[in-house]
Amino acid sequence: MARGVVITGIGILSSIGRNLPETIESVLTSRSGIGTLQHLDSSHKDEFPFAEVPWSNAQLLELAQLTDPLGYSRNTLLGMIAAKEAFHHARLDQLPHLRTGLISATTVGGMDRCELYFNDFLTNDSKNQYIDVYDCADSTEKIADLLRIGDYVTTISTACSSAANALLLGARMIRSGRLDRVVAGGTEALTSFHVNGFSALKILDKMPCRPFDANRNGLTLGEGAAYLVLESEEAAHIGNRKIFAELVGYGNACEAFHQTASTPDGKGAFLAMERALKISGINALSVDYINAHGTGTDNNDIAEGLAIGRLFVEKIPDVSSTKPFTGHMTSAAGSAEAILSILCITERIILPNLNLENPMPELRFTPVPKLIRGIDVNVVMSNSFGFGGNNTSLIFQKPNHK
Repeated sequence: MARGVVITGIGILSSIGRNLPETIESVLTSRSGIGTLQHLDSSHKDEFPFAEVPWSNAQLLELAQLTDPLGYSRNTLLGMIAAKEAFHHARLDQLPHLRTGLISATTVGGMDRCELYFNDFLTNDSKNQYIDVYDCADSTEKIADLLRIGDYVTTISTACSSAANALLLGARMIRSGRLDRVVAGGTEALTSFHVNGFSALKILDKMPCRPFDANRNGLTLGEGAAYLVLESEEAAHIGNRKIFAELVGYGNACEAFHQTASTPDGKGAFLAMERALKISGINALSVDYINAHGTGTDNNDIAEGLAIGRLFVEKIPDVSSTKPFTGHMTSAAGSAEAILSILCITERIILPNLNLENPMPELRFTPVPKLIRGIDVNVVMSNSFGFGGNNTSLIFQKPNHK
């Protein structure tokens, strides 16, 4: 029989907080992290808003208790800080005998260091250290070394579904008995290439993103890192540690419709959500809240919205996108939004779809416009859909809720 998978640790660093307590304070006060770029020197900084982590690399080095600026990309620093918070939150250092894995997601990797290397190379062709931290796996290896994790270490890169797929793989490793616990999530830093690429796609909004709004005009890029500690139920009960939620369902569907767009009818999104429900064994009527992928782009919001309406035939749960809080954290979005979804369970809230003014008339639902407090939330779904049509849905349940 497959083992149950529970969440015992949470770590998050984004534009709305350096850690979990600051993140909770931001969502409870509906404070968005979207603003102007302060640390990335981009030609687009006055053209588009961004959800940038409001700390310089020097400040991040200090938070991570490190001193060598050349050995660490911004991406790695963000990941190390968030993963360390999750690791200690779950008190994993007290249980070194359990089989532990690290599954970390990123796409940008150390590209910010590579950009510095290129500028240096134009005037100085001697070897330097910037290029040494470029590879995506570099951040994963440094996080693994920091946390002394060695039983299983891997990196996932499936664009915007990356971190959700890290959680999916972690859950499967635990359920199959290969590991007792996994630190899983993602990290992504803003870089010039990152910003220029999305600008070239013409999908950046000059206003803060407006998911599921009839006048939406694109996404807002964000950055940050988020990790969760997944454990088997047996491992979690050792040491009488707190369980935040159960990861009861997950589904992935790769439709491969287009390099950067979903099928207009949301077929891939529908299949991912349908599979997550099937694995969870939960009836669609029992889902209380959907944290939608909700990027604010024309294509995603209509495709995802139609898929939700098609799957939840009798009753559509409360729906919102939390990207107006954190921006689109791309490869880290799945784990960040999984954490925000779990906060709905632990804090008894439904998160609002900020910036919503004119709901899309094509959809069967209207996203939640304001924070709802004091409500029992037992089952939540979190959607993450990536380039290439790689779609992943996760379902979390309140502990001991059957």
